Amino acid sequence: MKIAVVGATGLVGTKMLEVLAERDFPVTELIPVASERSAGRSIYFKGKEYKVVTPKEAIEMRPQIALFSAGAATSGEWAPKFAAAGCRVVDNSSRWRMGQGIKLIVPEVNGNTLTESDMIIANPNCSTIQMVVALNLLHANFKLRRIIVSTYQSVTGSGIKGINQLTNEREAGFQATASAESAPSALPYQSAYPYQIDMNLIPQIDTFLDNGYTKEEMKMVNETKKIMGDESIAVSATTVRVPVVGGHSESVNAEFEKPFELKDILRILKESPGVLLSDEKSETPYPMPLFAQNRDEVFVGRVRRDLSCENAINMWVVSDNLRKGAATNAVQIAELFL
Repeated sequence: MKIAVVGATGLVGTKMLEVLAERDFPVTELIPVASERSAGRSIYFKGKEYKVVTPKEAIEMRPQIALFSAGAATSGEWAPKFAAAGCRVVDNSSRWRMGQGIKLIVPEVNGNTLTESDMIIANPNCSTIQMVVALNLLHANFKLRRIIVSTYQSVTGSGIKGINQLTNEREAGFQATASAESAPSALPYQSAYPYQIDMNLIPQIDTFLDNGYTKEEMKMVNETKKIMGDESIAVSATTVRVPVVGGHSESVNAEFEKPFELKDILRILKESPGVLLSDEKSETPYPMPLFAQNRDEVFVGRVRRDLSCENAINMWVVSDNLRKGAATNAVQIAELFL
C-alpha cells in the first residue's frame, strides 16, 4: 500500500503522518510530497527515512491513496492528475468540497455513501466536522430544523503563520492601538491576521462576502447541508478567531422539528460515534480545548434545553481541529477504502 501525503512538511501534513502511524495504517511505502522548494528533504515515518518528492515524481511512483493538505490551488491542479493515474485522493482543502459529484465525507455521518468510483473525496472544514458529528444522530431522531453556531477557533487553523503571530505577540508583550481605522500594515511584523490576536478576539475568519458573512461562515452553512444530505436545514454561523493554540470550540443552538426529552438527547449523544459527552458531575464537567488537544473525539457538554425556543437545545462542542478536524478525518476516509 503506497500512500502519498501531499503537503507532508506542513502543519496538517505532519499531523497526517502522526495519525497514520498511530492508527497503524498499512503503509508499505510512504511518499511524502511537497513543493520543489522542499523536495529532497528527509521525512521520518515509523523509524524509516523518506525523501520528499514533487507531485510529478509522486505520480510516477504510483501511490494507491494520496492525502492532500497543500492548499486549494495545489489540489485543483494535482488532484485530478493523481486520480487519472488511478490514485484515490482525499483532499483537505476547500477546492472540491462543494464540487458537483464530489463526496464531502465525515465517516461517522455519511461514510456509507462512498463507492469504488469515488476517486476524489473532499474532507470538510474543521469547524463543520465537529458540529455534524455531534448533531448527526440527533438529526436522525428529531430532524434538525435550524442551527445557530458561534465558533471560537484556534490559531492553528491558520497554520504555522497563526501560531507564530500569537507566539511573537505574547513573547514581545505587543499591544496594538485599537481603532476602527487600523489597517493590517499597522502590525510591525508579518501577520496571519489583520489585527493583534493575543489578548484579543477577531470576529473574522477568511474574507468577507457580499452578504456580510465570511467564507468560513458560509462553508459551515453549505457543507452542513451537503454532509447531512438535507438542504432544508437552516444554518446561521458566526466564526471567531481566539488566542488559543490547538482546539476549536463551538456554541451550538439546535432546533428540531420533533419534541424530545432531555434525557433522550443525552442518551443519544452518549451513543453517537466519535462523541464524548461531558457530565457536570465528572472531573471535567465541560469540554475545553486544553483537554481536546491530541485527541480524536468530539467533546460535547453544557447540554441544556433552550428556554426561549420550543424543541431546541444549547450545547458546547470542542475538538482538536488538526486531528479530527483535518488529519484524522482524512485518514478515517482512507481506512474506508482498505
